Amino acid sequence: MQITDIKVRKLFDEGPMKAIVSVTFDGQLAVHDVKVINARDKFFIVMPSRKNADETYRDIVHPINAQFRNMLEERVIAAYHAEREAAEAEKANAPQTMEEPV
Repeated sequence: MQITDIKVRKLFDEGPMKAIVSVTFDGQLAVHDVKVINARDKFFIVMPSRKNADETYRDIVHPINAQFRNMLEERVIAAYHAEREAAEAEKANAPQTMEEPV
């Protein structure tokens, strides 16, 4: 199974959640709402989940083995960093506008 696309859907500046990402596999299966988290100076991903009646969470989809999880995590986090850099470069290159007093 190959990752054929990673789309960073939303970036966050505040809090431990840094992005929400969609990942496409083999151009045929999309997994939405993968979260990029930064906690304790480490980035990791959290798979989509739902809340159970007992207030616990259960993954809807998840990697079966550590090797695939590591590969998925590395690719998603790399896509997040690339998107963050592109957003910062775009912000730096945006024309500065002066607000006129009212």
